[in-house]
Amino acid sequence: MSKVNIAISECLLGHNCRYDGKTKYFPKVELLKEKYNLIPICPEVLGGLPTPRVASEIVGDKVLREDGLDNTLYFMTGAKKALEIYKKNNCKAAILKESSPSCGLNLIHDGTFSGKKIKGMGITCRQFIANGIKIYTEDDIDKLLEEDIDE
Repeated sequence: MSKVNIAISECLLGHNCRYDGKTKYFPKVELLKEKYNLIPICPEVLGGLPTPRVASEIVGDKVLREDGLDNTLYFMTGAKKALEIYKKNNCKAAILKESSPSCGLNLIHDGTFSGKKIKGMGITCRQFIANGIKIYTEDDIDKLLEEDIDE
């Protein structure tokens, strides 16, 4: 039986692609590799943003940099390209980094660059949900290890 493909935020795999040039490596992803083919995506890099980069947060219907410049187009482009990778690889679900302005499922930063989080969804996560894609976060990895994602 072949492994199911799942898209995953690259930062969770240990790739230094975050705005601060760092990673959000989540060691349990190593266990996922035994069960699934993990297809890395970083929508912000895919959208054309450099690493490192000025922090961005969702403010209303825009994604603004901490210095006030509008990064919405980069985030929208990255979401579209991440969706293309998802479809091209016939993925069955996605594991996205919670709280990210791209990948957050339940939480995002509040747009004040104060570290405060609010209920909300990142740009790529919105795009994936609109396309019927099942989303998990790093907090769901134990669940993914126990259950099978339908092919």
